[in-house]
Amino acid sequence: MSSLHSKPIKRPPPFSIRFTPEERDQVEQAAGGMPLASYIKSVVLSDDAPVYRKRRKPPVVDQKLLAEILARLGGSRTASNLNQIAKHLNQGSLIVDEELAQDLQRACAEVAWMRLKLLEALGLHPSSDDGGSS
Repeated sequence: MSSLHSKPIKRPPPFSIRFTPEERDQVEQAAGGMPLASYIKSVVLSDDAPVYRKRRKPPVVDQKLLAEILARLGGSRTASNLNQIAKHLNQGSLIVDEELAQDLQRACAEVAWMRLKLLEALGLHPSSDDGGSS
């Protein structure tokens, strides 16, 4: 019973520090992607400070390209059509005629375009060995 009512482990109180806006900017720049508390500990405690992973910076994105992709995706029935095709393929009831073959080619082209534009908007370059079409 004593373990249920044992006192919680007491943590040390936090330490607070105030910076001017200029000082804060300087510390943030020096910290890079590292959390400020981790950076300050690493500087103050130097060799004894724990090693922290740096936060990944979010990629710089092209908002206009992403908006164009989302508009095209929202305006098409590509996802719904692909889902219906997959359903019929799984049921074994799909008959591929000329119209369906064209629809499949169009859907594949749309997906390839979206992939290419997303990579472009994220600042990435598709390589020839990643299954991309470029």
